[in-house]
Amino acid sequence: MSVNQYDRGTAGASAPTRLFEFAQAVGKVTASTIFGVTLLGSSIVAGGLVGLAISFRNLPDVRVLRDYVPTETSYIYDIDGDLLFSIHDEANREVVPLDRISDNLKLAVLAIEDSHFYIHQGINPGAIFRALLANLDAGRTVEGASTLTMQLVKNLFLTPEREFSRKVAEAVLAIRLEQTLAKDELLELYLNQVYWGHNLYGAETAAQSYFNKPAKDLTLAEATLMAGLIQAPEELSPFANYQAAKQRQAQVINRLENLRWIDAEQAAEARSQSLLVGRVTSFRGSQSPFITEAVVAELKRRFGKEAVLKGGMRVQTTVDLDMQRLAEATVRAWHQRLYEQGIYGSFDQGQMALVAVDPRTHFVKAMVGGHDYDKSQYNRAIQARRQPGSAFKPFVYYTAFATGAYSPESSIADSPVSYPDGDSMYKPQNYGGSFSGNVSIRKAIEVSLNVPAVKIGQEIGLNNVIETVRTLGMTSPIDPVISLPLGSIDITPLEMAGAYATFASNGWRSDTTFIAQVTDSTGEVLLDNTPRPRLVLDPWATASLTSTLRGVIDRGTAPNARMSRPAAGKTGTTSSERDIWFVGYVPQLSVAVWVGNDDNRPLRGGATGGGYVAPVWRDFMQKALASEPVQQFRSPSEFDRP
Repeated sequence: MSVNQYDRGTAGASAPTRLFEFAQAVGKVTASTIFGVTLLGSSIVAGGLVGLAISFRNLPDVRVLRDYVPTETSYIYDIDGDLLFSIHDEANREVVPLDRISDNLKLAVLAIEDSHFYIHQGINPGAIFRALLANLDAGRTVEGASTLTMQLVKNLFLTPEREFSRKVAEAVLAIRLEQTLAKDELLELYLNQVYWGHNLYGAETAAQSYFNKPAKDLTLAEATLMAGLIQAPEELSPFANYQAAKQRQAQVINRLENLRWIDAEQAAEARSQSLLVGRVTSFRGSQSPFITEAVVAELKRRFGKEAVLKGGMRVQTTVDLDMQRLAEATVRAWHQRLYEQGIYGSFDQGQMALVAVDPRTHFVKAMVGGHDYDKSQYNRAIQARRQPGSAFKPFVYYTAFATGAYSPESSIADSPVSYPDGDSMYKPQNYGGSFSGNVSIRKAIEVSLNVPAVKIGQEIGLNNVIETVRTLGMTSPIDPVISLPLGSIDITPLEMAGAYATFASNGWRSDTTFIAQVTDSTGEVLLDNTPRPRLVLDPWATASLTSTLRGVIDRGTAPNARMSRPAAGKTGTTSSERDIWFVGYVPQLSVAVWVGNDDNRPLRGGATGGGYVAPVWRDFMQKALASEPVQQFRSPSEFDRP
């Protein structure tokens, strides 16, 4: 069969595809007279090697390659599929099937590395004899005779030393491998295994790095440049030496032309084409490192480090990259502004964290753990446990409402009180030191009175409050100390945003997460965090709490959080002014913002969550919700009181 004969039979296919299919067909016509002599020589040499193989009884079992999966890069994406980060060990690789690799590349690699691949049985006797003569003539090794199959077994099973015994073992294993896997399986394995420089393993990652395109779309010019790199990928890299890469490309094109796999016109076009060179992709930084570091840590906890670095995971996070960038920009800008207003001890000690959670799914949409990741990788959104101050009070009041014995209009005495606390007495004080007499719970929440919160906590039982926050997903250590209603515990911003998200959803909760789904490279699902909402809070009590928290913004301590849509939230300021917060929500988004010093020094006197943090929250919310319709909260009147 000639190329022209085969070409006429596949007229509908592209030229490189017809040529590659011809090469495959030739490999199957093993009885052909054209290749009889070559096959006979291969068989004779193979028979001799089988005899030598008696001394190689301990060689690896190549049959393991039937189930072999090369190590692969893991990829982390945002909720819409935009790549955030890739993670790998030494080998940056994405495995693709043979039909997703350009026929141009297959032919170029075969031409320059092993043009008899579809003919031989693992070794090429003619090439062995030619290399032997060339090396004898030069007095050193100047020409190799390795087939693609021999290169595979060398890379997968053997050491790189050039010793006769190793070369014999390589040949024996190549013959065994040819009896184990089909030619197309071997070529697919080779093209996914081969090293292309810059920690790029396999055709797909190399094509993406060198030409910003998948391997299936490589042109002849691009394919011949890539094929030429296999000989010396670092030295010939177009990133390192474009001229040397082009010279080697010309050798590959000449080889294709000499084999008559391309004609003179195709060769000339490939030589003249200027190549778009991409950039090294093996060590790209993350688009959002606070997110991706948290994701990687969670993956390692669940699956182990080895699986994350080598398992080819495809990780879809819950994060909206546009919202994440908005959150990062908001934190940077407001951190600078607050520093200029003098509330921090120093620019770098002063920090801010922001977490945004979608109440409908409990998916984390954005998370910023500090004003500058390059200067500090500590993620305060999930690692820093800080006192929430009065931002903790809603958990106390919800618990009270859920008993059915209290409503927002219930009266409570804001008057001096004391409780035994060890060897002393605990006397809660309001911010400013004054008392208001009998007030409604609504009023106590709006102006953030401390004494009523402590009294309610004692009346309903602090263990019941702790049970509420555990129901809301908080895992930080919490003790039933008398001052618990005033937030004298340590909690992360992520826990606060997730808990308030359940208020925003009127009591429905899924597990708060920043990972939506994890699959392997074949699409098999390893982790599925599809929201499974369950009603965990009483709807009337939740709606009642929301109505009071709306008053915090409309009439209370947080007018700086007011927007042109209904919103609910709570300020938080610790008594020592070391931590200031605002946590608030609309039906579509719950956001917690924390500000403080890393060294835990007090902020400037008079710093409050309502004065300094509520404006940050409002700025972010207005931009994040710009395309979201205004939604109303549910009214308590829609539900039965417990």
